[in-house]
Amino acid sequence: MSGEGGGTLTPTGWRVPTLLALLGALLGLLVANTVSGLPLMPWSATPTLLLLALAEGFTAGRTARRVRRAPGTEPMEPLGAARLLALAKASALFASLAAGYFAGTALAVSDRLELPSHREVFLTALGTALAAGLLLAAALYLEHACRVPEDDDEDRNDTPGLA
Repeated sequence: MSGEGGGTLTPTGWRVPTLLALLGALLGLLVANTVSGLPLMPWSATPTLLLLALAEGFTAGRTARRVRRAPGTEPMEPLGAARLLALAKASALFASLAAGYFAGTALAVSDRLELPSHREVFLTALGTALAAGLLLAAALYLEHACRVPEDDDEDRNDTPGLA
């Protein structure tokens, strides 16, 4: 099939996550200011995002060692690295949107913190925004870990096809 391939995958820059975080913050402000009463904040989102960040950070460390062929590790399969890269890109986009949304919600209720219900929503939204920020950092680290290093030794005798 002629016409396949040829495209390159570029690293996630700072523009798209920043734009998504700003859009999420605007959406969070809009939702918090237009709904009657307080928006429902799921407290379970904070530990869920923290566990995802921990898992992606751990996977990034292992992936970096495998891609760079550290002693005692198996080489990384190219399809496995591509799947991890897709996970990292999707997580980075979701985490930036979630961080913005929950930060916007926290900002919207920050002027009424004397009320216990508003304080609870504020703390839950702020904690979730911080957890989403950690997930964003872990996703960007995983994306960086999937990069194939520059090959300094042209005469390496490694198995072809493995990253």
